[in-house]
Amino acid sequence: MNSLIIAGLLLVLLGLAYQTGWSRSRGLTTANGPKVHSRPQYHAALVAIWTLVPALLILALWGWFGEDLTRAYIISQIPADSLAALDPIGVNAAIQRIGALASGYGVAGDVQPFEQTAADALAGFQFITFLAIVAAAAGAAIVALLYARSRINPRLRARNKVEIVVTALLIFCSAVAIMTTLGILLSLLSEAIRFFSFINPLDFFFGTVWNPKFSSTTTTDYGQYGLLPLLTGTLWVATIASLVAVPIGLMTAIYLSQYAPRKVRAVIKPVIEILAGIPTIVYGFFALVTVGPFLKSAGAMIGLDISATSALTAGLVMGIMIIPFISSLSDDILNQVPLAMRDGSYGLGATQSETIRNVLLPAALPGIVGAFLLAVSRAIGETMIVVLAAGNSPVLRGTPLEPISTITVSIVNQLTGDSDFAGPQSLVAFALGLTLFIMTLLLNIVALYIVRRFREQYE
Repeated sequence: MNSLIIAGLLLVLLGLAYQTGWSRSRGLTTANGPKVHSRPQYHAALVAIWTLVPALLILALWGWFGEDLTRAYIISQIPADSLAALDPIGVNAAIQRIGALASGYGVAGDVQPFEQTAADALAGFQFITFLAIVAAAAGAAIVALLYARSRINPRLRARNKVEIVVTALLIFCSAVAIMTTLGILLSLLSEAIRFFSFINPLDFFFGTVWNPKFSSTTTTDYGQYGLLPLLTGTLWVATIASLVAVPIGLMTAIYLSQYAPRKVRAVIKPVIEILAGIPTIVYGFFALVTVGPFLKSAGAMIGLDISATSALTAGLVMGIMIIPFISSLSDDILNQVPLAMRDGSYGLGATQSETIRNVLLPAALPGIVGAFLLAVSRAIGETMIVVLAAGNSPVLRGTPLEPISTITVSIVNQLTGDSDFAGPQSLVAFALGLTLFIMTLLLNIVALYIVRRFREQYE
């Protein structure tokens, strides 16, 4: 089905319906006529909704059942003797070949006569069904348009009906976001429970050795799945990245919003925001080739044994990467603080630095905490930089100067290759994902507590 034609049809029907409802409503608003409950735009929107819903319903039904009908039609075009000689996999392959031929794409190997015949029939079937669906959608929409137009009268509460539809649409969008989160959580939780049927939860959450065994799928020796080495590596990298990004990003935001001239701000802010657009794999190469060797040589000069691939290397580069998240968001938030609050502080004799500390930062604290939370969440969930710069060594470390591994890297390692999700070797990825989810949730709870505490003090 040609999506461009469908989109064009819907736009034409929408414009026609809106104009029809507008014209009909404007005809009711005469000087000596009765008082109209709703304005013309609400009548027009109501007619447009009435017109659009039947067309979308027909298109949705075809999108739901059309593929099955097309598949049944293709199977009906395959000769019975040829169909009997095919297994289910062969039937699917034949359907794909016929569909490719009908679409004008080439196929590998020789084309059988029945395949070409079925492809020609399928092309005609698709053309006829497309016209039928378009005609049905347009016909239903026009009928609904005429019906909605006939209902327009001065007492029609069009505004109330439109607001009900808009409210329902907003609730649906909110429900989609909530249900998506619940779906992710339930999928992680269900598979994590399967994992814990193989591995004791105490051994997972408090274990200090990470040594999965992929080769032991037929025995009970699954290896060791201690989370603490991965959790420690994740916290090392996230902490170092935060120590780098938070002060630099916040101070940059304060300078750009309070001290920098307009010309300087117009240059510096886009340059900083470019950092957010650099692919993480580039940061990983930068850490591996430049930062790691530099830290190793610098540590040798002062007597420290710093590995080129370590938590320090990954954390420093990741901190550079998340600086724009804090600086840009904090800058925008600081600029949103009302000017009257700054002028009032200056009027009481406060200096610019005192105004920033005692007025601007407390007023902008909720947004700054949100920026910090976004940056830390990005640091916790980053993978490519850690893969290249941290060393991929899942060993419990007490120092960030040695190679480590993180939860995200281990998820990638466990899901690399053919995974049947029948043993703990693959199911552990869901337990690790659930751990990351809980960590992020705790960060949000702490951030909300801090915001509410400081907001109450400020108010």
